[in-house]
Amino acid sequence: MDAQEEAVNKHTATFSQVLLSFLKIGGSAFGGSTQALIFREVVDRRQWMSEQQFLTGQAIAQVLPGANPVNLALYVGLQVRGGLGATAAVLGMIAPAFCIILVMGFAYRELSGQPATHFVLGGVAAAGVGATLAMGFKIVRKMPRKIWPAAIALAVFAAIGFFRLPMIPVVLIAVPLSIAAAYFDARRAG
Repeated sequence: MDAQEEAVNKHTATFSQVLLSFLKIGGSAFGGSTQALIFREVVDRRQWMSEQQFLTGQAIAQVLPGANPVNLALYVGLQVRGGLGATAAVLGMIAPAFCIILVMGFAYRELSGQPATHFVLGGVAAAGVGATLAMGFKIVRKMPRKIWPAAIALAVFAAIGFFRLPMIPVVLIAVPLSIAAAYFDARRAG
């Protein structure tokens, strides 16, 4: 970690700032847009982390078992405020979602026979996919152009998205390949 990254994340956030930020994210993220909202809040708006730190956390969150947004919140909170920050981020992420799910579950049970209900849910899902794609394009534009990471990412996308292979075996193959590619790239550069 260089001096700039060190300066970005060392206790620049208070417990209440982390909690309030993740309460806002947890209460407004629907249909897969959570990581995009976390990126916007943590990297763009608050500047608690660099883009590279966020990408590292996102990679870790996706490999670990459990819900990716909660794993990412845990990582961010830990990085910006230690154990208390991790607790605040996870509570902030989970509490609104829990309450919203209870209310929406009741509403869906009562309104599931109405055609408008399905249109609303389709719109929410489309907005979530759009926000996730926007974040992905923003990150990809700023990443260094190297052949091996792109080849591995495309292979994983094809294996899971097109060929419908199970994710765990694909990840178990892709992770060592990614580590090896990064290792040899670092050796060649240094």
